[in-house]
Amino acid sequence: MNTIATRTKWFSAPALVLWPALVATVLAGEPQTPADPELKSLLRRAVSEADSFADRFDAEVWLTDMSRRLERRVPDKHRRIELLKHVHYEASRAELMPELVLAVIEVESNFSQYAISSAGARGLMQVMPFWMKEIGRPGDSLFRLQTNLRYGCTILKYYLDKEQGNLRAALQRYNGDRTGRAYHAKVDRAMRTRWYRQ
Repeated sequence: MNTIATRTKWFSAPALVLWPALVATVLAGEPQTPADPELKSLLRRAVSEADSFADRFDAEVWLTDMSRRLERRVPDKHRRIELLKHVHYEASRAELMPELVLAVIEVESNFSQYAISSAGARGLMQVMPFWMKEIGRPGDSLFRLQTNLRYGCTILKYYLDKEQGNLRAALQRYNGDRTGRAYHAKVDRAMRTRWYRQ
């Protein structure tokens, strides 16, 4: 059974064992590309404002790592750091792994903030607009970064709880396809190949 608890152990156990070596490599190793002063400044600011991180070091490591991975899809440095900060905050708030949320965003919209599906789902996490009316907030914009992430993370967490931690079943419900496996496979592949935690 593919549960979020199992996944969390799978991601965190090796990280704890390899953490000293990883930190030494990051601190001692040369960056693959010259450090961009503007990006460093953005990261520094993001780290100091990153409420969802345990400490500033964790924020710097995660934001730097994910920013490099996201660069091709979101070339603008300011937008990329802002997006990552909000993903981490909203995922942590909903008790989801931020890497899972990044994988869902990749599959749902390929990081297009203004994406609209043929069914009318909107934004990064492809949230259906009927939810705004359902909760009495018709004025919300699902194209607003924070709003879309708040809705999407809350919905995904709800399905994960309903499915007692079964990630495959929760993702099928999130996607609206209770029988298909393709969606889960895409999200899982994105997590394993691009959004895994180092």
